[in-house]
Amino acid sequence: MTQYMRAILFFGFMAALFIIEGSTNFWIFSGSWNTSLVILNMALVSAVMALGVNLQWGYAGLFNTGIMGFVALGGLAVVVTSLPPVTESWSAGGYRIILGLILGALTIAGTILMRMKLPQGRLRGVLTLAILIGGFFLYRAVFDSGVQAVEAIDPSVTGNIGGLGLPVLVAWPVGGLLAAGAAWIIGKTALGLRSDYLAIATLGIAEIIVAILKNEEWLSRGAKNVNGLPRPVPYEVDLQQSAEFVANAASFGLDPVTASTLYVKIGYALLFTAVLVTILVLSQLARHSPWGRMMRAIRDNETAARAMGKNVTRRHLEIFILGSAVCGFAGAMMTTLDGQLTPASYHPLRFTFLIWVMVIVGGSGNNLGSVLGGFLIWWLWVKVEPLGQWLAQVLTYGLPEGHWVAVRITEAAAHMRLFTMGLVLLFVLRFNPRGMLPEN
Repeated sequence: MTQYMRAILFFGFMAALFIIEGSTNFWIFSGSWNTSLVILNMALVSAVMALGVNLQWGYAGLFNTGIMGFVALGGLAVVVTSLPPVTESWSAGGYRIILGLILGALTIAGTILMRMKLPQGRLRGVLTLAILIGGFFLYRAVFDSGVQAVEAIDPSVTGNIGGLGLPVLVAWPVGGLLAAGAAWIIGKTALGLRSDYLAIATLGIAEIIVAILKNEEWLSRGAKNVNGLPRPVPYEVDLQQSAEFVANAASFGLDPVTASTLYVKIGYALLFTAVLVTILVLSQLARHSPWGRMMRAIRDNETAARAMGKNVTRRHLEIFILGSAVCGFAGAMMTTLDGQLTPASYHPLRFTFLIWVMVIVGGSGNNLGSVLGGFLIWWLWVKVEPLGQWLAQVLTYGLPEGHWVAVRITEAAAHMRLFTMGLVLLFVLRFNPRGMLPEN
């Protein structure tokens, strides 16, 4: 079977699963178009994340386990871009926070410049300590007082400085830019490491980013979460109050509540599809360009590429930044879809392991394979939980209530997701190690 026919077959199968999910109430299928669209929207976001990881791994062989951090930065971009500024917080301490951050950056920059100018010796060491220690205490004195003032302003509702009040769609490319900036800093320090050390470094840095989001309440409200984020589609309540919309819904035999819910989710699906198609087309063009062929040549044999005069480190930095920017873009999309920023929800299981499974199962190095993996793995991630409950009922049928076997099997059903992901990964690696749509 040709690669083209395989792609049509697999994507047709995924389309059938979503159609059955919306139209058939049987076995693990809900028979609800609302549920089908919920799964579809997150599958679209997951496919965008998988494309970003495929750029790094499939094109350049970079093993990035810090996906969670870049996704979190994309979510933060929605807060700092689309929320209106909290005037009281800015007046109380917002400007002091900015001044403190500037002082911290100047301390680091001054230390670097001083060490570049002075020769190695005792004087340079003493001045380094003096600048770092003095700058640190000055930074903390200004920054901490501003943070305390901001977080004291109505902490149950705000307690943060807000954002710029721009349209929420602007936050999506801003999320990509934030992630790209972080990737540049990480890449300049970590891309020279061996692949396993790179994985450890990126995972650690991702945890640092998430820890900042969880603890800096003046910025992201931490564990209190940021709710009520703007959205690019209408609110269901507004649609239900529109006489024209209600009349149109009735003409399709739908009540206003169902129609408004479907309308909003279809709106998100169209936006996410446009983003996915755009990134997919650009990724395909890059893959077949001279730059893309050079990246794959570097991936296959770095030594030969260096011998041909290629700057391997610079090319790795380029692809690392691009892939991270795509992940940040997807993180902003996901936070917009959720309507809130919840820093506690960013954990490696969902935003690192799952995305890697999507890329490997779909076919690393193949952009269509990554998209396919995003759809399939997310659909399984959602649907295997009811499958586990169904299996538990079947296996414990006839056993008395409270029997230890029934209790144990019922408790194990909660782990069906992890078991299924591992099983799918093992089967693919055993019978088709290059993925469902291998690189060609």
